[in-house]
Amino acid sequence: MAEGLICPARVAEFFANGIEHESLVAIPVETPISVYAKSPTHILSLRSGKRCSSLFISSGVEAVYMRKQNKRQRKSPCRRIVLRLPDLDHAKSAVLNSLSSPCSRRNYKFSMEQFISWYCSEPRLALNRIVVLRFRLYLESLGLAAGTINQRLAAVRRLAYEAADSGLLSPDLAAGIRRVKGVKQLGSLAGNWLTADQARNLLQAADGEGLRCLRDLAMISVLLGCGLRRAELSGLEVDDLQIRQGHWVIVDLVGKGGHVRTVPIPFWVKAAVDRWTSAANVIKGRVFRAVSRQGTPWGKGVSENVIWYVVRRCADKVELLHLAPHDLRRTCAKLCHATGGELEQIQFLLGHVSVLTTERYLGCKQNLEEPVNDRFGCLFAPKTVDLW
Repeated sequence: MAEGLICPARVAEFFANGIEHESLVAIPVETPISVYAKSPTHILSLRSGKRCSSLFISSGVEAVYMRKQNKRQRKSPCRRIVLRLPDLDHAKSAVLNSLSSPCSRRNYKFSMEQFISWYCSEPRLALNRIVVLRFRLYLESLGLAAGTINQRLAAVRRLAYEAADSGLLSPDLAAGIRRVKGVKQLGSLAGNWLTADQARNLLQAADGEGLRCLRDLAMISVLLGCGLRRAELSGLEVDDLQIRQGHWVIVDLVGKGGHVRTVPIPFWVKAAVDRWTSAANVIKGRVFRAVSRQGTPWGKGVSENVIWYVVRRCADKVELLHLAPHDLRRTCAKLCHATGGELEQIQFLLGHVSVLTTERYLGCKQNLEEPVNDRFGCLFAPKTVDLW
């Protein structure tokens, strides 16, 4: 066996590296201490000035050594509680890159930029649950609806998640932000529907001479007859109009959330679209185009804002106030239900994932045409007094 002599200086160096034992140790002088410091295999029992045989190190010595080595290697990452503008911009970009819908990216971007501008205006606020609660009170002070406030709070929660995943924010603070509750919506907003007579008057107001009137009539016909959204109408192409089972349909229409559906086209809607495409000589590409002041089509399509102004301009002619393009989508569902349409088929037509959304469009929860409090008649009528 190997033997070694007592070396007090090397013994002190060995103890400085963290090895402790109930008996003193001696290290062979010819062996570098780094060998034993990294992988100690044997030590010599120390007795004053005597030689001794080599012994294996006890398990307790190696365990103490390994624990102290692990403490040196493990260093907890530094988590921030106050985020600067570059950190917030990095988290915002991560959130936007994770969203696939352009509408969701636009809404989340606006909500996060509003929160960042409010957060940076305050002096050195820590991003935690209390700060998000203060932001919710700020949104309520603006008089926003409950759905709008909850949507912007959802964007703030997503921002905190991405900051925590990137190592910019403590996970405990992100979990606290997640517990911030939204605003309760008491009751439901009343939707806007048109009757069959009002829908006919709106179509008659859109009809007229000129290429612009033909386009406006075709747009409103598709909104009323097919129940499309503004984004779906602006992105409608000529190749999407095909015949299926002897009926004209809009095939593989990609709607909200990437849901694909097929929408049947009534004959009077197809006739209005054909009048527009024939007059404007639209053969391929987008169905609806912009119309210049000279009455000629130009461009490759129209934006959603153009559809908005077309509906509002035609609604003003028949004195229908506060009419939006989405109200025509509700009107389509209402008229289908009033003429005996099945709820499931209306859900397929509109492309709703849940039937509860379709019921809200139909106003099934509350009937304002025949309210229940009109059934018991008139309880009091003032007497008319003849003064002559």
